[in-house]
Amino acid sequence: MVKGPPQALASALLRTRYATANGAFLVAAAPPGASPAEAASAAYAQVAETLRRERLQLVHERVFGSLHVEKAVKAARREAFRAQGLRGDTPLNYIEGRPPWGDGFAGAILHAVPAGERSAKAQTLFDDEIPYGRTWRVGEATFLMLHDIRGAGGPRDDNSPAAQARRAILRADRLLRENGADFGHTVRTWFYLAEILDWYDDFNKARSSVYRKFGLLPAPEDGRILPASTGIRAALPGSAACSMDLLAVVAPENGAPAVQALHNPRQQEAYRYGSAFSRGAAIHVGGETLIELSGTAAIDEKGVSIYPGDVRAQVRCTLEKVEGVFSQAGATLADLHAATLFVKNGEDAEAVIEEMAAAGLAHVPALCVEADVCRGELLFEIDAEAVVTRA
Repeated sequence: MVKGPPQALASALLRTRYATANGAFLVAAAPPGASPAEAASAAYAQVAETLRRERLQLVHERVFGSLHVEKAVKAARREAFRAQGLRGDTPLNYIEGRPPWGDGFAGAILHAVPAGERSAKAQTLFDDEIPYGRTWRVGEATFLMLHDIRGAGGPRDDNSPAAQARRAILRADRLLRENGADFGHTVRTWFYLAEILDWYDDFNKARSSVYRKFGLLPAPEDGRILPASTGIRAALPGSAACSMDLLAVVAPENGAPAVQALHNPRQQEAYRYGSAFSRGAAIHVGGETLIELSGTAAIDEKGVSIYPGDVRAQVRCTLEKVEGVFSQAGATLADLHAATLFVKNGEDAEAVIEEMAAAGLAHVPALCVEADVCRGELLFEIDAEAVVTRA
C-alpha cells in the first residue's frame, strides 16, 4: 500500500464523455487527501451540477470505496443531489474498491441518458418496494439495468458462495421476466465476489450450470449470446458472497437493435477454459454502437496469464487485447467513454496511469481502484464502455 496518493491520479475530479443516443458517461474520482465525506461531497457536487445542467437522468451507477465509509458517501450523495433539486433515491451499487492510496472513497462511474425526451424517459424498477433497477428506451429498444442483485438465502438454505451466485442469477432472470424480458436478453453482467480467489472456479461452475438451463451453453440456437462480463473481488456486508449488476436489451419485433457478441483474435474464447462470457458486446442502436467491454487482462491465446510480476507489461498487453475486441465493432481505444482500472496492488496505480497515458489515453474518464482480479498472478484488469457513431 502506498503512503500517499499517486500524483498522477490528482487529475480532474469529474470527467465526462458525451454520446448522442446513449447519453453520457461520467467518472468522478475522489480528490486525494480529503476525508471520505469531503471527497464524496466534492465529487457528487460536480456530478449533480452536471446532471442538472445537461438535463441527464441516471441509469447506472457504480460507487467504489471502503465498506466502512459507505454511509458517509451515500449521505454526501443525497445532499449533493438535493441541493440541485434532483432525486437521490435512484438505485446504485456500492462496491468495495478502495482508492490506490489505501482507504476511503475512490469515486463513482455513472451512465446517464437525456431527461425529458420521451424516447429515453427512465423509470425505476421496484421489488417489494425496494428500487433495484432502471429502464429506458433508445429509439425502439428497451434497456433494463439491474443493480446490486444478490442471492443470500435464509438460515436453512445452502448459503455457500456458489449457491448464492446461482440464486443471484435466477433472481435476475425473475426480475427481467417481470419486466417483459428474460436472461436471454442480457448483454452485460458485472459480478462482485467476496474472496474471489478462494472460489472463482466454483463461481464459474455455478454460472455455467444456470446458463445451460437458460440455453446459453454450449451454443444457443436462437441467436442468443453469452453476455459480456466482469468478475472482480469486492467484500460485501454480512455473509453476502456475490453481488451483480446486469444490462439487458429488448429489441422490437423488426429485430433492431442488433446485439453482437464480440470476439478477440488475440485471445481464446473464455468459455473454452470454463468462464461463460463473451469478450464484449456491441449494441447497435440509434445511429451508434455502444460497446460493453468485459473485464480484460493479460491472458494469451491459450488462456494462460502472461507477464507475471510485471504490471507495466500486463497493462500494455491488456490494451492490445482491448484493441482486438474493439476492432470487431469498428472501434479503437480512442472511442473509450469510461473505464475501471483494477489494480491488485495500490502501489502499482501510478505505473498503470503512466502506461495509459503513453497509449494516448490520458483523456479517458477512468477510475483506478484496488481489487483482486480473478487470478492471483494478474496485477491489472480493465473493463469499459465505448461508443462509436455509425455512418
